[in-house]
Formats: sequence, C-alpha cells, structure tokens
Amino acid sequence: MAYTRAAVERAMKVQEAILRALSGRQSWLQVADVLGVSPRTVRRLRLRYEQYGYDGLFDHRRRRPSPRAVPLAEVQRILRLYRERYGPRDGHPGFNIRHFYHVACRDHRVRLSYSFVKRALQTAGLVGKRRPRGRHRRRREPRPCFGELLHLDGSLHPWLALVPDTRHTLIAVVDDATKQLLYAQLVEGGESLGAIMTALRGVLEQQGIPGALYTDRAGWAVYTPTSGSAPDRTKRTQVGRALARLGIEHIVSFSPQARGRSERANGTLQGRVVNELRVAGIQTLAAANRYLRTRFIPDYNARFGRAPADPTSAFVPVGRHDLDQILCHEEERGVARDNTVTLDGVVLQIDKQRGRRSCAGLRVLVRRHLDGRHSIWWGPRCLGWFTATGRPLRERAA
Repeated sequence: MAYTRAAVERAMKVQEAILRALSGRQSWLQVADVLGVSPRTVRRLRLRYEQYGYDGLFDHRRRRPSPRAVPLAEVQRILRLYRERYGPRDGHPGFNIRHFYHVACRDHRVRLSYSFVKRALQTAGLVGKRRPRGRHRRRREPRPCFGELLHLDGSLHPWLALVPDTRHTLIAVVDDATKQLLYAQLVEGGESLGAIMTALRGVLEQQGIPGALYTDRAGWAVYTPTSGSAPDRTKRTQVGRALARLGIEHIVSFSPQARGRSERANGTLQGRVVNELRVAGIQTLAAANRYLRTRFIPDYNARFGRAPADPTSAFVPVGRHDLDQILCHEEERGVARDNTVTLDGVVLQIDKQRGRRSCAGLRVLVRRHLDGRHSIWWGPRCLGWFTATGRPLRERAA
C-alpha cells in the first residue's frame, strides 16, 4: 500500500526543516514551531532521519487502516438507504441531511456521527453542499415562559406527495419559549374560520389560556377595509372577538421577516412532514392527521423542543369559560315579526318563550358553533338550539 499524497508532503516538509537546522540556518526550537510539534518529537525525528534517512520520516501507521475506520459495508448500507428510500423521487425533494440522520438513527440503528454521514452523502453526490449563510442577523430573544406567546399560522402546500395535484393547509401552533409544536392538523382548502378556531380549542383544552397569540394579517385575523390598506383594529373579526373574550393579547405581524420564528417552523415542517408521509405510504387526510398526532408531534418536540428560561408556565386554566359560546361564529340580529332570525341564509324559527308573548324586535346574538349547530341568545338566556339546516333541537346535544 503506497503512502498518501498528504503523507509524502508531510515527510518532505519535515526533511526540509531538519536540513535547515543541521545547516545552522535555524534552531531546533524553531523547527518545533514550524512543524507544530514538541521539542521531544523533533529529537525523535532527527534520530530516525540519521538512522533510516528519508524513509524514517514517514508515519508508518498511515499505511495501516485505522482500527476506528467505518466498515465499507456500513457506508454502502447508508448510501443505499438514502438512494432507494429517503432520497429525491418523482419530482419530490428527498430528506435533508439532518432529517435523514435523525430517521436513520431512530429506525435503522445507524450509530455513526452526523458529520461522517453528511460527508459520505455529499462525497457520493447524493446531496449538495449548502450555500454560505448571509450576513449575521440578531434574532429576537424568545419569551421566557411556556405559554407566554404562541405562533399560529397556516401553510398551503402539497403535503401528500403520493396524491398528485392536491394541496392542503397545515394549521400549526408553536410555543415561542420552548419551540414545541402544540397543534398540527391538515385541513381541506385554506385557513377557514372553523379550522382556526378548532386549533385554538385544541390548545385551550390541552394546555390552557396563553398570554398572547402571534399571527399574520389573514382575513380571519384582522379586518382590512381595502386591499393594501392598514388593518382596522377597531373592528374585530370573529377570532379577534374570541381572543378578547378569553383575555388573550392578539399580536399581528406586518411582514414575513417579523414572524421569522413561525416561518422557519413552517419550513421545517414542509421539509419533514411531506417526506415522512411519503415514506409511510399515507394517502388520506385522516391517516395523515393520525400520523401527526401519534408519531410526528411527539418526535418533533423531542427533537426541537427546549426548556424555557423560566420554568413557570404562563398558561391559565380555562375555568368557567364556555368554549362552545366563545369559539364560534357570532352575529347580532333582530328578530323578525314572525319570530325568525336568519344567519347566512339559514332561517331559525324561535319557539314561544315562557313569560313573553313574542320575541319580535329583540336584538339577539346568533351563534354558529364548530359542529355546525346554531343557537340564539338574548343576554344570558338561550332562546333555542338548531341544527346546521335550521331544524329546532328540543335538547342541546351532549
């Protein structure tokens, strides 16, 4: 086995330094500085050069394979694993290096270091090298307490790679202090009011009431009178009304750069969820959401979650808040002379109420709940429950 080019260049450098010292052009201490070794090592190199000549300057260990060298079969297994299962396929980008390394360690018992796997994939040409980062920007410090600030955002994307020409929206809620993914659900279409309020209800029931919610300027978040104009914060949307009822501060961003933390989380989710659903062979929305709840979210939080700066939780128990009456579509209406009210084309007939001959002329609140039912309220008094089509319900369903 021949010496490598680096070993030959090293031996030539050592010989040149020793010859300079023997000729009196530099001291032996200077030789040690040039070679980056100790004076004792320089004495040993001089002795070996005097005994064996130029061949004595080689490190003979470089002609033997290292006992710590990775077996060739293991390297081939890793490359084959990425090429056949986790790499790009059918126009879809494959796993990035860190995601592949995480899955390979978790599911395929890979015990090599991340830097070795990265170098092997890049050397084999399976992945490219990343472009250098841009100029340094100082990020905002995260909130200290868990639940002090949550990020809610929706991402329209082809999440189901095995179902071509389909796009769904992933509604995600991320905690600012811990980076934990508190909620993730795929829904049909875009960011509908029902999908947003369902996400809020999921967080409220599992964790409690947060201190603040950070969102973009979507139509469900803020009211914008005309395209391109500033939001009118005096007129609340349905979500804004619900947040005010719960005492949650609503923070609205005005640029993608301002909500960089949620944008980075969306990028991570797009890079991981799509590939994991593809590898798992998932083709339906129900199976995808089940995978998100049972497998992806716990794994994501174990991977990216971190301890908050302050161990005190900022979540407040829901307590006596009736989420059914808060997380809904609510409109004020006047009762017609025939004791009916109308909401989005659905006519609701109010039955005769005890103590009143008629409800005509009353100003009431009509609510369409997340399950599709309707209810009519006059102050704290409920005047009736109805189905999604307006049929009266004698008793409120459990």
